[in-house]
Amino acid sequence: MAEQNETMKGTTTVGIVFEDGVVLASERRATMGFLISNKTAKKIYQIGSRIGLTTAGGVGDAQQLARLMTVEANLYEIRRGKNLSVSAASTLLSNVLHGNRYYPYYVQLLIGGVDESGPVLFSVDAVGGSSREDKIVATGSGSPMAYGVLEDRFKPAMSEKEASELAVRALRSAIKRDAGSGESMAVVVITKEAYRELSETEVSQLIPN
Repeated sequence: MAEQNETMKGTTTVGIVFEDGVVLASERRATMGFLISNKTAKKIYQIGSRIGLTTAGGVGDAQQLARLMTVEANLYEIRRGKNLSVSAASTLLSNVLHGNRYYPYYVQLLIGGVDESGPVLFSVDAVGGSSREDKIVATGSGSPMAYGVLEDRFKPAMSEKEASELAVRALRSAIKRDAGSGESMAVVVITKEAYRELSETEVSQLIPN
């Protein structure tokens, strides 16, 4: 994840759809060129009661989009008396990015959560292209390594624990081989009951020996 909007893509984020929800995960290294500028960077944002957003790309752009989406989700809930759906959030985000395609946000995003339709996960590119992901997805410079693990080990109807372990295993692989990815990991589990970020202790218990 690049500081000050440099077009570096040193990040790995992962999204997995499991039986009852969605797991979003990222490592925490932020880079500025060849400099590791931050070892505890925030790359997963809660933008709705059951919706999360992962970010890869420029820090300033990512933070601005996270703030915008949080405000829009809150306004929707106040005006309509119900939560914004994940699909609607993805469409709104896509429209914002497409409307700025001549002066683009330097980001690659995942947006996922649980709504009335069940667990939903989308990937959204810098100019607003949005794709629904039914199983797994990864973004950032470490994504090729993460995909190798995800595609090998994913299975339908995984449990929350299995999906969380797989996300950590995929990040672990990327961290070992991608210079732009590193440090600790953040893991968020979203179900219809709650949006919950795992503690450092919980994440460490998921790391394979």
